[in-house]
Amino acid sequence: MRGRFITLEGGEGAGKSTQAGRLAARLRASGRDVLETREPGGAPGAEKLRGLLLSGEVAWSLSAETLLHFAARAEHVARTIRPALDAGTWVVCDRFADSTMAYQGYAQGGDRAAIAALTAMMGLRPDLTIMLDVPVPTSLARLAARGMAADRYERLGAAFFAEVRAGFLAIAADDPERCVVLAADAAAEAVAAAIWQNVGARLPR
Repeated sequence: MRGRFITLEGGEGAGKSTQAGRLAARLRASGRDVLETREPGGAPGAEKLRGLLLSGEVAWSLSAETLLHFAARAEHVARTIRPALDAGTWVVCDRFADSTMAYQGYAQGGDRAAIAALTAMMGLRPDLTIMLDVPVPTSLARLAARGMAADRYERLGAAFFAEVRAGFLAIAADDPERCVVLAADAAAEAVAAAIWQNVGARLPR
């Protein structure tokens, strides 16, 4: 039986990595084989592209940046996600194609029709997408509290974060069968409980 593909999306500081780890652990405890992965990255070649995209060392044109994200995604799907799903493993992914639409499409003004077409070329649609929504001030406060060097996207600031947030909410509104929007400015335990409730309601185990 094919595995299930769950993605977690949201802006900077939304808690995606934390919640992906919690969800993967809970699915394992329920008896599922689970692969936890991320984008950009998740396969050897894709991880190399992640470094190029996030370092800020190159000022990519918008079209090049978008295509690099899809090159990384194509490797991730072919080398990691699809083989796991075909083996019956559930895949929990921190970001997927919605992030490209929100960041490069909505926030950076890229060609959303082209991004949608490239997404379709991947031939893989998540079974469930959890959109973790936080107000921009919360994003900024959480990033500041990390005490870590910011990547290129994290350095783009409040106005950019607001555009990204609006993009994710628009994506979710256009695809309510796949997407669930959850307020993620609550305690991590409460957010994890809400995610688990939605997974149980939408995906048979």
